[in-house]
Amino acid sequence: MYRKSILAVILVLALVTMACSINVTLPEISVNNLKTGPTQTEDINVALPNSSPASLKFNFGAGKLNLSPGADNALVSGTATYNVTELKPQISTNGSNVVLQTGKMELNGIPNFSGDFKNEWDLKLGDFPIDLTINAGAYQGRYDFGGLLLQSLQVADGAADVEMNFSQPNKVKMSTLRYETGASNVKLNDLANANFSSMVFKSGAGDYSLDFSGSLQRDGSVEITSGVSHVTIIVPEGMPAQVSFTGGISNVNTAGNWQQSGSAYNHPGSGSGLTIGVEMGAGSLDLETR
Repeated sequence: MYRKSILAVILVLALVTMACSINVTLPEISVNNLKTGPTQTEDINVALPNSSPASLKFNFGAGKLNLSPGADNALVSGTATYNVTELKPQISTNGSNVVLQTGKMELNGIPNFSGDFKNEWDLKLGDFPIDLTINAGAYQGRYDFGGLLLQSLQVADGAADVEMNFSQPNKVKMSTLRYETGASNVKLNDLANANFSSMVFKSGAGDYSLDFSGSLQRDGSVEITSGVSHVTIIVPEGMPAQVSFTGGISNVNTAGNWQQSGSAYNHPGSGSGLTIGVEMGAGSLDLETR
């Protein structure tokens, strides 16, 4: 159930807090009371625009959002299943600008539903140049962006449980990958395949894993800003990387070929490399080799 997944996020935050020996006051949560009804499933199909790139935006409140490649001759295809009428999906298009959203209502914090709430989008994206934006609230996200043509990617969410994968190299250069999240549990995998030139990751309290495995086709810069959290950075064997950090990091743990040089940690390798800056209010940073 949805509430169980969000409660799991809160449990992770509590464990992170205990591990870091830091007291955290979680923000107050506003609660929405919504009535659930019969489950409905709608087909979603958005045609390819006449010009590229497409500006594709998802405004998703609460529930589960699954995105993957594979739309056949469409920009977006799949289904939306829900049992709250106020969350009926809406689609608006204006030329190459497309917005998909969960109704017109706003959800703040963890909703309180009278029944077994369901709001799940299972969607596939097409083989077309896309500037992709995802704005979400308290939700579970499962993303595979492998083999797409993402020119930029921006994600902003709240209390989230997210796993994002780039299972195959992005087919075009990505100018910027930006991810901003609140109190969450987020795993970003095979980030080298995203083919970004710059990446920004900003977060609140939580547990975060950034795995830069994959094929790094050019040098990339990464900026990580996090609150009271546990952050893990993974770099594959043979990829050059330098990590410098500021802030109140309680400890830095290394596993693999990381070598400390002053306030920086270097990972040896050849070819294209990563320059990573980390600023943390408090918590722990793990540097790993895979």
